[in-house]
Amino acid sequence: MLVRSFGVVSLVLLVAALVLVALANLVVWRVQERIVFQPTPPPYPSDAGWARITYAAQDGQPLFAYVLGDRATATGAVIAFHGNADLAVNQIWWADELARRAGVLVVVPEYRGYAGLGGTPGYAASQDDARAAYALVRDTLAVPADRVTLYGHSLGAAIAATLAAEVAPRALLLESPFTSIRAMGAYLLTPRVPALWRLIARLHWDTEALVAGLDSPVWVAHGARDRVIPARMGAAVHAAARVKGRLLIVPEAGHNDVRGAGGGEYERWLIAAVTGARPPLPPPLSPN
Repeated sequence: MLVRSFGVVSLVLLVAALVLVALANLVVWRVQERIVFQPTPPPYPSDAGWARITYAAQDGQPLFAYVLGDRATATGAVIAFHGNADLAVNQIWWADELARRAGVLVVVPEYRGYAGLGGTPGYAASQDDARAAYALVRDTLAVPADRVTLYGHSLGAAIAATLAAEVAPRALLLESPFTSIRAMGAYLLTPRVPALWRLIARLHWDTEALVAGLDSPVWVAHGARDRVIPARMGAAVHAAARVKGRLLIVPEAGHNDVRGAGGGEYERWLIAAVTGARPPLPPPLSPN
C-alpha cells in the first residue's frame, strides 16, 4: 500500500512539474518580443542641433531618423540600426564622425515604441521600420541602391541582415551579431534545453543563414569578451557569408564597447567597409 501511494504521489508531482514547465514556456512564448525589445525609458538625451527627418512606415506608423553628413558631397549612405536597449540619439556622435571621415551620409533610424514614438516594437514591425528607413534613403535622399551600405549592432545586426536579403546593399556591416535568435535564446534563456527553446521560439531572425545567400560583402566586428553574444557567433556569421569582408575580433572588447576598445583598428575596419571611389550623389529631394 505504501509503495502504491508513493507511486501515485510521484505521478502527481511529475504531472505538476510538466504543467509548470508548460505554463512557463507558454509565458515565454507570449512575451518573447517584450524580452527582445527593451526601449529605454525617458528622459531621453537631447538631440538639439542635429538634423532629424520624419517619415512613416507602410502601416502609417510615424518614425524619424537622424541624417548626418553633407548631402551635397556625400558619395553614398550608411543606414545604421541600433541594438535592442539603445536609442538612435546615442549613435549621433560616432555617426557624425563616420560621415565626415568617409564622406557619406549616415542615417540612424529610430524604431517604433522607442524615444517617444508610438506603436509597439516587434519582429514584423522592426522589418517594416527598416524598409521605411531604406525607402527614405532611396526615395527622399535619392541615394542609388548600389551606394547604400547597411550596418547593425546586436539586434540591429539581425534587422540589417534581414533587410539586406531584400535589397542587396553595397555592403553589410555587422557588429556583435548573433547567428540566429533561436540559438541566442538557447544560449541565454534555456541553456540546458536548447531544443525546447528552438521549438517554442516564434521569432525568425537567422543572420547566419541570410548572409550565406547574399552577394554583398559581409564585414563582422565582435568583442572577444562579449558575455551577451559570444564572439563565436560573430565568427560563425562571417564564416557563413558568401562574400566576405574583414572579420575583426577585438581582444579587450565586450558587447557594447567594440568601437571604443578597437580604437584605430576598428576605425580602419569601419572606413574600409563603407568607402569607395565614387562621384557625389545626385541632389536629394526636399525632405520634410
